Amino acid sequence: MDIKRYFIDELKRVYQDRIASAGRAEADAALEAEEIRTASNRREDAKSADLQNRLAAGHRARREQWVEEVDKLIAFAERGLPDFKPTAKIGLGALVDVRIEDELGEAEERTLFVLPVGAGTEVSGPGGDGFVSVVTPISPVGRSLVGARVGDAFDITIEGRERYWTIESVA
Repeated sequence: MDIKRYFIDELKRVYQDRIASAGRAEADAALEAEEIRTASNRREDAKSADLQNRLAAGHRARREQWVEEVDKLIAFAERGLPDFKPTAKIGLGALVDVRIEDELGEAEERTLFVLPVGAGTEVSGPGGDGFVSVVTPISPVGRSLVGARVGDAFDITIEGRERYWTIESVA
């Protein structure tokens, strides 16, 4: 099993769920707006209908954004997922293991997948075994990873906490 393909497929499923949920929310808000508008001519009800229409528009925009992102993900995957040698510079498609230490010396390890979309999404491994976090090249972590190599280290402050990241492996 190609683990990168597995994670791409899992991320596609996350996007499909998001798109479906936003579509349902959009339809519900539009229906609510129409029901309010047809049931009454009162000014307050017109404001409520307008609010529901704005909610529907927001859900539609979010759904359209997610459709664009999943299309980018599919196009990226169709070009072929690169394999990275242990000494290679990290780039799009890299699966990266990092060790993260905080200022108290407490450490954790994470696996990150550098992709063009999906920042912050976590997907489970086969059989629920572990998970990977998606980072993009424009995120703070992604900017630090792209072009770096195994053994490189960097500091990043996230949510007010400085953490020391060391790249352990790349695939």
